[in-house]
Amino acid sequence: MAIYKIEPHSLRGGVMVPSSKSMGHRMCICAGLSADDCIVDNIALSKDIEATNRCLAGLGVSVTEIRSRHEGRTAFRYCWDRRFPSDAVAVDCGESGSTLRFFIPLGALCNVPVTFTGQGKLVSRPLQPYYDIFDTQELRYRTGMNGALPLTVDGRLKPGGYVLPGDVSSQFISGLLFALPLLDADSTLEVLPPLESASYVELTVSALEQFGITVEKIDGLHYRIPGNQVYKAPAERVEVEGDWSQAAFWLVAGAIGSLDGLVCRGLNAESLQGDKAVLQILRRMGAIVEEDKDGFTVRPSRLHGCVIDAADCPDLIPVLSVAAAVADGTTHIVNAGRLRIKECDRLAAMHSELKKIGAEITEEPDGLLIQGKPEGLAGDTTVDAWNDHRIAMSMAVAALVCKAPIMINGSESVSKSYPEFWKDYDSLKDG
Repeated sequence: MAIYKIEPHSLRGGVMVPSSKSMGHRMCICAGLSADDCIVDNIALSKDIEATNRCLAGLGVSVTEIRSRHEGRTAFRYCWDRRFPSDAVAVDCGESGSTLRFFIPLGALCNVPVTFTGQGKLVSRPLQPYYDIFDTQELRYRTGMNGALPLTVDGRLKPGGYVLPGDVSSQFISGLLFALPLLDADSTLEVLPPLESASYVELTVSALEQFGITVEKIDGLHYRIPGNQVYKAPAERVEVEGDWSQAAFWLVAGAIGSLDGLVCRGLNAESLQGDKAVLQILRRMGAIVEEDKDGFTVRPSRLHGCVIDAADCPDLIPVLSVAAAVADGTTHIVNAGRLRIKECDRLAAMHSELKKIGAEITEEPDGLLIQGKPEGLAGDTTVDAWNDHRIAMSMAVAALVCKAPIMINGSESVSKSYPEFWKDYDSLKDG
């Protein structure tokens, strides 16, 4: 594993935020399924997006990398003849939970054996909601031990009524929403409350609508999905907006570890991304956030603790726990139990690694209780990234408030979502 040493320092300047990985997955899938050739541009390439492209290729989509109109970004052209493979297929989802859960229903449209493999913790991440559907519809499937990968699906989904739990992952809902419009009759989808990460479902519906797919939202928990629909590209080239979940690292860094603020560029102020909530949460903690034509600037701020509800923005919790560690007073992070089944157990990881550098933090079954230390943290140790990109980047932000160097073991894990993170981080170092 790579070790990245960070000496005490501050950041200053500005950064072009990577494009949204969440929207990147969705736009690439919709473009790949489109009846028209379509280019998706402004992609910040990562291992997760590469996994989605591998799965599209496995379903018969031609994926060609072409030159982007944006410096440092990637574009892909997608072409599909609207025919699924006629022979058995195996696809590697890497460590991408979004890729796996989005593509399982699409694989179940092929009516040939489609095998999904993965790496790391993805192998054992929960898939039971899909297995329940396959059992109900009598689709053939087989799994590894205890329902783990590899998973082979052999059959075709049938139109009709679908029911999913809302408190496991919104990715199951999105996966069905991609596939059900391609069935030969109408379907309904009921989500059992509570629905967590509802904003991610809205992202999916928004992407589908851009590609001409109708999803009738009866209310927040019931959908009607007409069958016999065709994905239609809205233009020859579509672009992916900036990623609020990645911006969160720089926004927190601007508040706690910059000399005169950090500017985040490339963000959509009207975005439906749930992680845009980082603005509201940081402002509630006392952060000074300014918006102008250049982007969003966060100034050095005296933060104070608050209650943070993780239900609709779980990916923000690792870096917000860093902000809480140096805020005045107590921060209570609640409704965060699902962080235990991400790339790692993120509650355990942040408790462990922040404690190593001197934070006062208590791990709870579904959250964290953090007593802030505005004077800063100790550092002078090696912390571990737990093979998780968000833990690695969060600890890089934590290094900004340490009084002595820290070393991050497993720093290469950022390549999962943000391969250019360390380059951007170094470019912002003051002096």
